[in-house]
Amino acid sequence: MTDEQKKLLIDLEVRIKQVLYLCDSLREDNLRLSAEIQQKQQTISDTAEELKRVKTKYDNLKMARTITAASVDVDAAKAKLSKMVREVDKCINLLKG
Repeated sequence: MTDEQKKLLIDLEVRIKQVLYLCDSLREDNLRLSAEIQQKQQTISDTAEELKRVKTKYDNLKMARTITAASVDVDAAKAKLSKMVREVDKCINLLKG
């Protein structure tokens, strides 16, 4: 083996080690980013669940306020309650079907 070939071989070994190091580095970054993504997805899920709870509370409060305010206008309150009952019936029928 000539000196030129030895230099090329050494150069090749150095480059292979560099590539392996970069591969390991990228693998670690990938694992870190995957964990970060999972954490963010959990945060999004928790936030969506909290939003759902708050929206339900808001809807309940809005309904209670409508009924309370409706004591002044009984016909309007009856109409709103009838509409709510129809919506609930539709939902039940959709769940059955």
